[in-house]
Amino acid sequence: MAEAASLLNKTYFSGGTVAASIADIDFVQKRKGIEQTLEDGTISFLSISSLRYGFKIIDILTISAIARHTASLATYVRNKMLELKHSNEKNVCIIYGQDFKANYLKMGPSITFNLKREDGTWFGYREVEKLASLSGIHLRTGCFCNPGACAKYVGLSHSDLVSNFEAGHVCWDDNDVINGKPTGAVRISFGYMSTYEDAEEFLKFLQSSFVSKPAELNNGYMVNMNTLSLVDDWCQQAISDIRLKSITIYPVKSCQGFSVQSWPLTTGGLKYDREWLLQGSGGEVLTQKKVPELSSICTLIDLKLGKLFLESPKCKDKLQISLLKNLTHLSAEVDVYGQRYEVQSYGENVNSWFSEAIGRPCTFMRCSSSKYRSCVTNGNRDHLCRDTRSKLSFVNEGQLLLVSEESTSDLNSRLSLSNGNGKQQVFADAMRFRPNIVVSGSTPYNEDNWKRLHIGDAYFTSMGGCNRCQMINLYQSSGQVIKSKEPLATLASYRRKHGKILFGVLLNYEDDMEGEDDAIVERWLKVGQEVYPST
Repeated sequence: MAEAASLLNKTYFSGGTVAASIADIDFVQKRKGIEQTLEDGTISFLSISSLRYGFKIIDILTISAIARHTASLATYVRNKMLELKHSNEKNVCIIYGQDFKANYLKMGPSITFNLKREDGTWFGYREVEKLASLSGIHLRTGCFCNPGACAKYVGLSHSDLVSNFEAGHVCWDDNDVINGKPTGAVRISFGYMSTYEDAEEFLKFLQSSFVSKPAELNNGYMVNMNTLSLVDDWCQQAISDIRLKSITIYPVKSCQGFSVQSWPLTTGGLKYDREWLLQGSGGEVLTQKKVPELSSICTLIDLKLGKLFLESPKCKDKLQISLLKNLTHLSAEVDVYGQRYEVQSYGENVNSWFSEAIGRPCTFMRCSSSKYRSCVTNGNRDHLCRDTRSKLSFVNEGQLLLVSEESTSDLNSRLSLSNGNGKQQVFADAMRFRPNIVVSGSTPYNEDNWKRLHIGDAYFTSMGGCNRCQMINLYQSSGQVIKSKEPLATLASYRRKHGKILFGVLLNYEDDMEGEDDAIVERWLKVGQEVYPST
């Protein structure tokens, strides 16, 4: 089927079918999947049933009244945004398509903009989108399927667009600032149901989240709250008696993990960690953010038996999979988050079990090799790929994730303060963040400063902080997956740095074994081992 589809000479494209395009020259890169290339937009079937009621409301309110209402709200917000200043009097908001001579009705109900920091650098639109979601504000980000206007207003040349694509940037990813330039923008729109209170809420959100605050007097010293390190001064104490508190392995990406007292290390980090994943029928990687049912699949590996055991409340039987790599199974190369992997697939019985467990068709895959993964790191684009040398399984960035018990306790103390006024109590234990290793005996956020760790006879390099997303807001209650705003909203209030909300640190194992044979295991991590960090 794929070979036949490649013969089709499609002479046009529209939203959702391309990875990158340039409006005024013949440059277009189509998406790789067959269905992605052919699906020009998505028909909103669910909205068809609402058409009659929508037209009825328009008849009652009239188009002219709706236009006056929405344009007046947009004009009010637009003017207030232009008044926002940082403490150094620099503008916060850059509004595109602004025409002060135009009639306010002609300017329409939408505002497209980007935000700048006090030092003149850009806030990425993904950061704005993430924080807006936590505040209950819905907006759009990116290029809005309008590559010509996007490139014109954000100042992207042809060479910028091509080099961004070659560096791995595609229109739906999270690379919102590359080489100091935004790759898209933010857009808010008002409708007939929008109110003045909505407008004020949005302006309050901008003020609290992106406008720098004046320097404050702290213990006799002037301190700029926006330039403080994420690690408090009192955290710079001497480190002593730090120990490995727990070890958790997550064999299948986004499924439940299991805790162990000891576990072997290989060239890819903890053995078998995130070595399997599920791929949807459209070729997409399935995660809890898209498929919450993944969180109910239990996993366990028995090293002596050499088997992976899986259990789901939706499946009558447990599934057993041999850990031995069966070379008779089909092998292929797949793209996962912009990296190339050689994978091994399984038979229909395995895929059927997982499809029943999550309620949708899927394919179960195992990482055979990541030696084909590549990443462009020329110039200043190293932020597009955290690591290009170490062997990775299906992890997002680093091989292991470390979380500190003390940092988790500090977060919970802040959550308890923010849970007043009758709000439901929120508690986040360390496992909420899906760490591989949890340490105790340090001070809150001291791990931010660690450059290298020595645990037992193994050494690890810190890859920096872990950027958190909405996934940490998902938790299970009575068999149901519940989504809240916490703890990400509280973390965003004090753990934002360079457009990221950080909690925990990513580690790579410093493997000095020669050769590439993963079967050779020389070192183990054990609960209770002392941890020696260096800064």
